[in-house]
Amino acid sequence: MKITKESNKITILNTQDFDVIQTLNCGQIFRYVIDGNTALVYSLDKCARLSWGKEKIEIISDDIDYFYHFFDLDRDYTQIKNVLRKDEFLKSAVDYGAGIRILNNDVYEILISFIISANNNIKRIKNSIEYLCAHFGKDMGTYHAFPTLDEMKRVSISDYRKAGLGYRAEQMYETVQRLSLEDIARLKNLPKDQQFKFLTSLKGVGEKVANCIMLFGLGVKDVFPVDTWINKVYNNLTNTNTTDRKKITHELTNRYKDLSGFAQQYFFYYYRDNKLK
Repeated sequence: MKITKESNKITILNTQDFDVIQTLNCGQIFRYVIDGNTALVYSLDKCARLSWGKEKIEIISDDIDYFYHFFDLDRDYTQIKNVLRKDEFLKSAVDYGAGIRILNNDVYEILISFIISANNNIKRIKNSIEYLCAHFGKDMGTYHAFPTLDEMKRVSISDYRKAGLGYRAEQMYETVQRLSLEDIARLKNLPKDQQFKFLTSLKGVGEKVANCIMLFGLGVKDVFPVDTWINKVYNNLTNTNTTDRKKITHELTNRYKDLSGFAQQYFFYYYRDNKLK
């Protein structure tokens, strides 16, 4: 890709490594709106407007440095895909989702969002998050910011239920009350095993959600979140019928090592879109 950065705009040419729709629709972000060949993407209190054609993407924002990092524009995805295409299991998935990029989300927003996402569907997840933003986040004029931790600490269990969290309401309340800004800052600098241990100690955070938070919020790439789709992928590719997700996570992480997170996204997007049974 050829990338030009200005004060409020990023222009990307030769866009074979960045498909906006694939990137937004592969389960790593929930605050976005796609309208034809444009999209609005929200993170914390920030917004970016993306527009694209066959060979060009433009990103416009008041905080262009934030979104340059957010869309992982310094990383060479061609090299990553060339390595992963050598794996017999992955080649079709990489070709199908060749424009996916793993976003550098804010870890606090991802933590809250993925607690909401557990055993949930995309429409309900997005609606719940937007309810919390609209009722408790700062009014930015044309949108509402994601609520800060201090703002979330004022949200009641009843409010979480109104947001559609259901059984997650009590879990969210307990986790938010426990969290501190110091916890979040310290989490970024912990070793991988300690990050996982801390995250799974929080209410509403199981192993899969913890791995998602690490991948999408902490930039840890040698993790392999296993959900229903990845479980099906594993059984299909290995001709087995296991439900042991710890085993699946261990084997796939050992197979793909530092590229595990990228492999997971290609697998997930390809097999979910093609409705693997």
